[in-house]
Amino acid sequence: MAFQHPAKRREDGSGGWFERLAELASNFTSSALFSCFCVALVAAFVTVHVLGLPIEWQHLVGDAMAAVSLLLLALLKNSERRAEHAIQRKLDAIAKALLEELENRQGGARKDLEDAIGMDEEV
Repeated sequence: MAFQHPAKRREDGSGGWFERLAELASNFTSSALFSCFCVALVAAFVTVHVLGLPIEWQHLVGDAMAAVSLLLLALLKNSERRAEHAIQRKLDAIAKALLEELENRQGGARKDLEDAIGMDEEV
């Protein structure tokens, strides 16, 4: 199994099941609902310790927090790598278009640049 950059696995940008799952998870974790869940989890952690509940409850809440933290770390790294690749793709397109402009030649760099920065997409 060869490990590749997540963004390079599919050149057409469609992505596989993991890329779609990572995108959905990224959208969910940046929502208000997930923030409320995290606040509730921290409140449960504090409550269990303040009330002095049995050690099993403390372990349960602590393990839940650790699991959420680990999943968020993996999601953050995936998002970081995808963003890094998108930025590099845009920089490459800009450099290619500038070189073509300086050399006074017509090539596909302008179209590549428009595609890379999404000039045809509405904001």
